[in-house]
Amino acid sequence: MGDYKLSASLRGHEDDVRSVAFPHSNTVVSASRDATVRVWSLQSSGPPSFDSTIKTHGKEFINALAIVPPTAEFPNGLIVSSGKDQIIDVRQPTKSLDDAADALLIGHGANVCVLDASPDGKLIISGSWDQDARVWEVGKWGESTVLKGHTASVWAVLAYDSSTIITGCADKEIRLFTPAGQRYQSIKTGDVVRSLCKLPANHPSGAHFASAGNDAIVRLWTLEGRQVAELHGHENFIYAVAAFPDGRLVSCGEDRTARVWENQQCVQTITHPAISVWAVAVCPENGDIVTGASDKIVRVFSKDPARLADPAAIEQFHDEVKSSSIPQQQIGNINKEQLPGPEFLTQKSGTKEGQTQLIVESNGNVSAYQWSTAASQWVSIGTVVDQAGSSGRKISHNGKEYDYVFDVDIEEGKPPLKLPYNLSQNPYEVARKFCEDHKLPLTYLDQVTNFIVQNTQGQTLGQSAPAQGADPWGTESRYRPGDANPTPSSQPPPPPRPKIIPQKDYLDIFTANHQSMFKKLQEFNQSLLDEGQKGVSLNPSDIEELAAAVGLLQKGNVKDIDPGAIDRIIKAATEWPADKRLPALDFLRLLFAAEEPVAYLTTEANILERLAESGVFEITSPLNNTMMAVRLLGNLFKTEIGRAAASAQADQILAFLQPFLESTHRNLVVAVCTVHINYAVYQNREPDQVNADRTLALLVDLNKILHSAKDSEAVYRALVATGTLLSLGSDFCEAGRDILQLGSAIEAAENRVKEPRVKNAIVEIRELLKE
Repeated sequence: MGDYKLSASLRGHEDDVRSVAFPHSNTVVSASRDATVRVWSLQSSGPPSFDSTIKTHGKEFINALAIVPPTAEFPNGLIVSSGKDQIIDVRQPTKSLDDAADALLIGHGANVCVLDASPDGKLIISGSWDQDARVWEVGKWGESTVLKGHTASVWAVLAYDSSTIITGCADKEIRLFTPAGQRYQSIKTGDVVRSLCKLPANHPSGAHFASAGNDAIVRLWTLEGRQVAELHGHENFIYAVAAFPDGRLVSCGEDRTARVWENQQCVQTITHPAISVWAVAVCPENGDIVTGASDKIVRVFSKDPARLADPAAIEQFHDEVKSSSIPQQQIGNINKEQLPGPEFLTQKSGTKEGQTQLIVESNGNVSAYQWSTAASQWVSIGTVVDQAGSSGRKISHNGKEYDYVFDVDIEEGKPPLKLPYNLSQNPYEVARKFCEDHKLPLTYLDQVTNFIVQNTQGQTLGQSAPAQGADPWGTESRYRPGDANPTPSSQPPPPPRPKIIPQKDYLDIFTANHQSMFKKLQEFNQSLLDEGQKGVSLNPSDIEELAAAVGLLQKGNVKDIDPGAIDRIIKAATEWPADKRLPALDFLRLLFAAEEPVAYLTTEANILERLAESGVFEITSPLNNTMMAVRLLGNLFKTEIGRAAASAQADQILAFLQPFLESTHRNLVVAVCTVHINYAVYQNREPDQVNADRTLALLVDLNKILHSAKDSEAVYRALVATGTLLSLGSDFCEAGRDILQLGSAIEAAENRVKEPRVKNAIVEIRELLKE
């Protein structure tokens, strides 16, 4: 039943993971919007660990992936991928990134969004936004056969067998073809079809294949077009469905979940700390599951205890789910007065696996809980927030709040249509819904999507969304479909984009789930008591004092927190065993962003020395502890007192960061870059405080980061910090160019990260280095 647990989290992609495959028990393949295809090879088991190799690196989003099984001609099979560049890349898995592809298939006229391969390895099937599906014969890389008749994007294809090809379309039809292109069956589905999968022979339901799409229903069909069953449980679009060898199913979608189905019932819901779970696949050898999500992570789940991740990793995954933010627009309008309180969770059971219940917590926050049939309890899956990713002033449109409301001109002489968008939303889905709502041709879909992406990437680090009607680039926020490539005669060139560099504002990390942090601290304290470590544990009166401090933190009355409570937090953060310090360090992070606590912490409490003595800045420290400690250093710049302390102890603080400049821990490197940004901003805003030695030391650090960092956010922040420091004067530009050779670091970063914001920052830095 419902007992899949985390086996491994595979980190390395720098953008959404859009497609996954699990051809063998020791191999996972993934494709991402970061323009890469990665092959993950099992390195060790118990717990499993994987190492990745990039097999394809293009210049555009990669959305689709298929594995051609081994044949006599290609004994290791083939990896097939494609995406926005419309070119289908075919290569043997044994080839390296530098080797030429075995074939590049050209024929589609728009984004290739889905691929499949026939079980006998002879055919590749592709589907595209150009409203065509195509059949390609493996090894004969010439012309393709077009499967005609679709009136919208082909989002799903299935090579059922050597004589049957099935397509699913945005025009709400499933069609069956022969490989020669003859259509012999059409099935009306009632909604957009996003995924298809073949069911094993003699499936108990009598069905031959499954479909899923926008109506959040998995449907089972016979080849004759008869619907056998509907599987209900998802609460939003379903993006993918896959079958186990024994006939069970797994599906995933925009409701943050992957769901396992047995006998047409949902038996397990695996919630992810991501807005979209884009892809899911099943290993035919052992029944393990792999998913790809919008948080850039590939995850493997298993039922076999021998293939599970270590308990700490499993707990971290559950904690990430609990602490994740759920955008309110995913749920709809909420009336707090009609929601039950926490007592509901112990008084009432769920009626089905995966059922979601909103609860008003004692602190007034709205939390989401999901019913687990296996555990027979409600499981926390996150906190509902107005949005995820922005804290700026919102724009009202039709009674709802948005980060942006763009004008779209469709017809001369008529008022523009309004295109509302929140940063936490999926640009493609917003564009799709916009086109559907206004009955626009799907030919506009790609243009509208790109418009949203381009016009929401100009937001400055640490700043809120623009005010009403404002384009983040400072140009007119109006879009006209068809004007994607205007000629000079038809439209003047757009005004120059505002400068990214120098960064003007300090960055801080002040969001938190206070109650979750406090609960974890209490759990750790209890385990210390159970282990007989009364010398470092907190007594009941200490916990009571901390509870009051947490309440004040939640209310924003930080100045009223008793120094005694701060001392308790310092004790837990520096004296407890290293594996139990994280929640206390998290509370210190919050305290570092307020005047009164930071005055106490940096003077009487001598916090920097105590942190150093605790070993949190040593390479042997748990990296999550170090990451949190670096975050709190970044928060020093939130207050005047903190900035003075950061400046006075800059040498010591920068020494703390040295061992971690080239770390592979994504959040740690981002935190390190944030501290460097804040020092750069400090020098820029306080011209009389410019310290030449410190500026050069910061540039040396950033040079190392730019040469090694792979994460796009870390690279972008390192670039912003670098540019802000270079803007201090020509002497620093000259030193950066001629002594530090920053040009090579910039080039290295440019080759690794292909994002508009990174490119824009690099353009500005290169201009500075010319001075």
